[in-house]
Amino acid sequence: MRYARPATAAEAVTLLGQQAGIVRVLGGGTDLLVQMRSGMIEPDLVVDIKHIPGINEIRAEAGGFRVGAAVSGAALGDHAGVCALWPGVAEGFQLIGSTQVQGRATMAGNLCNASPAGDAVPALVAAEAVARIEGPEGARDCPVAAIPAGPGRTTLKKGEFISSILLPARPERASDAYLRFIPRTEMDIAVASCAVSLVLDSAGTITVARVALGAVAPTVVLVEAGASALVGSKAGVPALAALAAAASAACAPIDDKRGTIEFRTEVAGVLARRAAETAYARAGGRK
Repeated sequence: MRYARPATAAEAVTLLGQQAGIVRVLGGGTDLLVQMRSGMIEPDLVVDIKHIPGINEIRAEAGGFRVGAAVSGAALGDHAGVCALWPGVAEGFQLIGSTQVQGRATMAGNLCNASPAGDAVPALVAAEAVARIEGPEGARDCPVAAIPAGPGRTTLKKGEFISSILLPARPERASDAYLRFIPRTEMDIAVASCAVSLVLDSAGTITVARVALGAVAPTVVLVEAGASALVGSKAGVPALAALAAAASAACAPIDDKRGTIEFRTEVAGVLARRAAETAYARAGGRK
């Protein structure tokens, strides 16, 4: 195995594009190093991107925030601006692992690991976050929702890597929330999860909604019928019931030792309703 520590994005792209065989990007390493030590993968090349300028930074941009691909969960959780604008994104990311893991884990890494149960991803999809991808043809922007292609697979091309994720600006009366169900009290993988992002008008009526489910399909599921059930409402009982039904109907989960299809389907609806209530309250709504 070969290890490389590029000093620029262009150098990283060249390394990733020219190497034959198995190539992996090292950001936080909380997934990669575990996979290597367990023998799941044996990379021919590991490209450590942590020393590329700006990749460890959170910067204000266009009313939102650009989060570098090597920013840790601990660093993002300490950033008051991000936590105020996108609390659901922050809480999803901070549910990953232990305090020690949070010191290393990255949002981009959780996205590129492409686990259906990744905690950072549903809230990013609900937020309409956009990834900045560096590649042989230059930089391009891609919605986070379009990056996972299935368990362990992404749509990134050879030579490409994510350098940052943009959390967009939002109006004053807007917020989000993320919830998951796990068998234990902490440090476990989601059996089902849901993120909800809402925008309210001055009267407390929901004008924009996005609902994203995790761990109930090969990739995150954007529940458009659930969002439609919320728009035009003040998150009352009928709207929340319709949301829960739409979320359950959108599920395509598997049976495994951690949860049955029936359980995941039911819990997804419950989580959607509760996340919507939390997001609505955070946005300044009153029921």
